[in-house]
Amino acid sequence: MNPRRKKRLFIVSAIVLVVGCAIGLMLFALSKNIDLFYTPSEIIDGKDGVIPEVGQRLRIGGMVVPGSVKRNQETLDVSFDLMDTGPVVTVSYHGLLPDLFREGQGIVATGILTENNHIQAHEVLAKHDEEYMPPELAEKMKGIKHVNPNQTVDNSGTGY
Repeated sequence: MNPRRKKRLFIVSAIVLVVGCAIGLMLFALSKNIDLFYTPSEIIDGKDGVIPEVGQRLRIGGMVVPGSVKRNQETLDVSFDLMDTGPVVTVSYHGLLPDLFREGQGIVATGILTENNHIQAHEVLAKHDEEYMPPELAEKMKGIKHVNPNQTVDNSGTGY
């Protein structure tokens, strides 16, 4: 091989190496900022055999358990339970909840896992359309009764 080809080969190899290192460093940095989506069952039982670690950032989606919302009258602290088809996970939040937030409705919360079944949320999103649900969450939540907030229960046994 002549010296000119060796020089070109060295330059191309160096460029490929630098680009590869840059991509590797970007992927490593971004892996710390990824919020994985879990359902309450996946937090307790694990997702694909992996149980999330305490301190991990994550998103959780599920239905707010009726009767579980507890509000502090002096502060903006709220805690409530979320469920899908299995275990219940408690979510704590400091702030104003969305207008569409209510018991029996689907929500998505973003926060940090502080215990095996407790999440400290920094964002709570309420589902805006009662028909739409992400496919992953819809699959996990088959069989759970949805409570329509616009209807009231008629205790006479005749229906709504």
